[in-house]
This record gives sequence, C-alpha cells and structure tokens, in this order.
Amino acid sequence: MRMKYADIFALASRTVRSNKLRTGITVAIIAFGIMALIGIITAIQAMNQSLKESFSTLGANAFTIRYKERNIRIGPGSSRVSQVKRGARRDKNSNAGQPITYTQAKLFKQNYRFPSYVGIQLGGPRSLIAKYGNKETNPEVQVNGGDENFLLINGYSLHSGRNFSKLDVETGRNVCLLGSDIAKKLFPKNPESSVDKIIRIANIPYRVIGLLNPKGTSVFMRMDKVAITSYNNVRRLPNAAVSYTINVMVNDVTQLDPAIGEATGTFRAIRRMDIKDNDNFYIDKSDAVAETMIGLLGSISGSAGAIGLITLIGAAIGLMNIMLVAVTERTKEVGLIKALGGTRSSIRNQFLFESIIISLLGAIFGIVLGVLVGNVFSMVLGTGFVVPWGWVFTGIIICSIVGLTAGLWPAIKASKLDPIVALRYE
Repeated sequence: MRMKYADIFALASRTVRSNKLRTGITVAIIAFGIMALIGIITAIQAMNQSLKESFSTLGANAFTIRYKERNIRIGPGSSRVSQVKRGARRDKNSNAGQPITYTQAKLFKQNYRFPSYVGIQLGGPRSLIAKYGNKETNPEVQVNGGDENFLLINGYSLHSGRNFSKLDVETGRNVCLLGSDIAKKLFPKNPESSVDKIIRIANIPYRVIGLLNPKGTSVFMRMDKVAITSYNNVRRLPNAAVSYTINVMVNDVTQLDPAIGEATGTFRAIRRMDIKDNDNFYIDKSDAVAETMIGLLGSISGSAGAIGLITLIGAAIGLMNIMLVAVTERTKEVGLIKALGGTRSSIRNQFLFESIIISLLGAIFGIVLGVLVGNVFSMVLGTGFVVPWGWVFTGIIICSIVGLTAGLWPAIKASKLDPIVALRYE
C-alpha cells in the first residue's frame, strides 16, 4: 500500500514530538548555527545603516583635499585601506608628506574659481572635558576648527544662536558652536540657554554663540559631542592637527569631477609643483569612507557566513547520527509497516520528513534569536529594526538542504530493511 504524503508528514511530525529530548538537542545545535550567522549579518546591516546615516549629511557633492591619504582600520592589527581618489606615488623630487599650511589653505580659498563653497578646517584636540559651573562632561569632547562654511559643508545646522562671522574666524577669538550632547550635559534643564554662556573646555573659556541641532551618533562618529571654533583659534591649542584640510561643496553632484579637476590644478600651482611632478596631496569624496567601510563590513559578512556554515556542517553530522540511531531503535516499527504493505518510498519519505522538520525547527528558532541578538546592536547604534530578509530565506533553504542531506542515508537504510529480520529485531 502507498501512503499519502499528508499521512507520512503527520506520522513524521508525531514521531518528532514524541522524542522531545532528542529533537530539542538537535534543534538547539542547528538553531545556534543559524543564530550566529543571522545575528552577525543583522549586526553588520545595522552598522551599514548607521554608516549611511552618518555620512548622508556630508553629501555626495563634496570632496576634501588633504596632505596624505586617508587610512581606515577596523580592529587591531587589521590591514589599512587607503581612500585615494586622486593622488599618486610619492617620489624623492616631490613635496610628498608636507602638511597643508595656513597660507596654502587661504590661497586656495581665495583663488579657487569654480562655483562652490570652500571651507578650511583644522582638527583640534580630542577627549577633552567641558565645564559650566558645577556641571562637567566626560572626557569625550572634540574640538574642531572651521570657518563660516563649516556647518554647511559638514551637514550641521543651527538650533539657536548664530554662525561664525568673518571677524570671529580672522581674529580666532574664543567663541564656539556647541554640540547638542554637550549642551544637554552642561545645561540639562534648558540646553538652549547655553547660548551666550561662558563654558570652559580644557580650562580655556569659550563663549557659546550657537547651539547645533543633533545629527545623531553612530559607533564610528560622535557628531554631537563636538565644540566647533575657528581654525585660527584651534591653531593656538596644544595637540592640534599638523595639517589643514580643505573642504569643497559644489551645487550640483554632476559637477563634482570638473570641480575636482579644477581644484587639482589650483592646488598644484599653490604648492609650486612642476608639470612633471606627481600630486603630493590627496582628494577624496565625502562618501568614499562610507563606501570603503561598508566594503570591509561586507568581507566580515563572508567570514560570518563561513562560521555559520561550519556550525551547520557540525549540526548536519549530529542530525545524521541521531537519525541513524532512530533507524536502529525503530527497526521493528519499520518491519511492521512493511508487513502491512508499506512501500520503501513511504518509509524513506517518513525519515526524510522527520529530518527536514527538525532542521526547519532549528532554522526558525535560530532566525528569530539571530534577528533579536543582532538588533540589540542596532539599538546601541540607534538605527531602526533590521531584518536581513535575504539571509533569512537563505538560512531556511540551507537548513532544508541540511535536513535533506543528513536524513538521506538513514532514510535509505531504513527503507532497505528486510521486513522479516526487522520484525524479529529486539
């Protein structure tokens, strides 16, 4: 007699439910493998989203001129990834490695004729403490130096107060624009009241002339824990950057490449470079860092997939062993089914269904746990709830294949049992 697939599936489900301990252990093994895979992928997607949000305000229509290539490291001992959009090898006849000076930055801003906004920036000291009265922040404040175009080019906006005037920039007086996180820490009841107050950063008094709107925080960037002053002020501070950077924002993203070409020619003239010399400075686009870091995170996704695959291979071996034990334990049952007219295909399908059911249960529990664990990281980054649907369906397919592969040999073995020998088995 040939059993219907519905009957075979019902019998397989009943068998799985009747062996709770064995099923639970096998499901847990598979679930942990899928949880590791989905959890890591979910966390990486949350990091990708956080990166895109962090860099989206910088715009695709901006670029930066710096004196050396930008290097990115993820994790200790990891290899460097250079962000070089325009630049070449350094040779002994060039001025490679020479920082961009105050004079060179000023000359570029004065002589660059392409329709755009040009900003001069100088990085200041990090990990400083800001104080007002008896309130103070943790040592996490970063001071940046800019000019009147700093806010526009870097995607900041004013909540209250005013921007830098040309007089503020030229004189380098102690005025600053305050990030929202610092204002909330120093003025918890009313951050807007920080405007026109005198705060101390690294024991240096600064008058707050403006409060910035929050930009959000990611694991890579602390954009609301900043105090922005003029570059002429920062150049007097200890531990300031050795080189100025020049930021350029064009009105239309389609004009970015011509703008970069114009900037290259202008700055080569300022650096007094011969036509035969290679560029001794580097130009990178604002979205280049995000693209590179997302690429690095993609390679981590591949490593996560390998880890999950190794775990699932171990789970498949365990599942196969358990199914072989089940065949041995149920030899008499198989003989009885055959004696009643059960076919070899019906018996084979029953064991295959049992294996696939166990694998899919492991996949369901693993996917749910993986998404929840991964989104704990998403909550830390402040991004939305992330579900890697592509990997969810991939996980289900992989577990189905694992169940089919692991149950195939035990199912074939069970279907080949001699009914007379099986009925006599004790």
